[in-house]
Amino acid sequence: MSQVLTDLLELLSLEKIEHGIYRGQSQDLGFKALFGGQVMGQALSAAQNTVEADRMVHSLHSYFLLPGDAQKPVIYDVETIRDGRTVSTRRVKAIQNGKAIFYMTASFQPFSEGFDHQDKMPEVDGPNGIASFQDFIAENQAFFPDPIKAKFLAEKPIEIRPVQVYDWVKPQKMAPACDMWIKTTGALPDDLRTHMYMLAYTSDYHFLPTSLYPHSASHWHGNIQIATIDHAMWFHRPFRFDDWLLYSMESPSASNGRGLVRGKIFNQQGELVASTVQEGVIRPV
Repeated sequence: MSQVLTDLLELLSLEKIEHGIYRGQSQDLGFKALFGGQVMGQALSAAQNTVEADRMVHSLHSYFLLPGDAQKPVIYDVETIRDGRTVSTRRVKAIQNGKAIFYMTASFQPFSEGFDHQDKMPEVDGPNGIASFQDFIAENQAFFPDPIKAKFLAEKPIEIRPVQVYDWVKPQKMAPACDMWIKTTGALPDDLRTHMYMLAYTSDYHFLPTSLYPHSASHWHGNIQIATIDHAMWFHRPFRFDDWLLYSMESPSASNGRGLVRGKIFNQQGELVASTVQEGVIRPV
């Protein structure tokens, strides 16, 4: 396992302060604020620590209230809403500087037998032979200011290989849709819960920016305000995130200074393992 992947696992494995109270450290990815995926992944990790081991998250709903500070840790306060015979519900508040910056409500349930159907996986090229997003960054490193260049060029714990490449340096109008292959850069523990909060962390990567594609816009240029407002996620079937998953994203609408995106995540066998929906601010500044 690479050191950066080990570091990410440690980042998402929280320090328990007391029952229902956890502390998570922060990482600076080169942006002014905390990466939203970090807060989601840590909040889910905190909530999972308070439910029975056989109950896996099947849905989460999040609201981002204030920008987080990437230089400070985050406190997670987990409230037990209900523990029923088959469903457990938790509400998580993320706190920095004495203020709530994020809320999540998550529901957990054991796997059970039932009806089974799903959407078909898109027919796209497999991950082998597709250039990674890091290759694109390396080819365009001259674009980044020196103070943040090293962070963008640094080794990453998640590999991303976009099937359709959007040129963030010289953006050209294209359809608001993208398929990208994602996986960790090394093996993960066999605990499914770890794979789930790692996928929650990654589900925020390149998601909302899909709504910029039809507008020849790029948040890399600093003239676009882009910030997540809310993020929902449903987990359908067991999966491994140390094997390739296809994240198929589209933006059906943008209006009133907001963009809406939705995604489907498939394993290589074509099974739909998770779904996502997010809305956020996208507007010129």
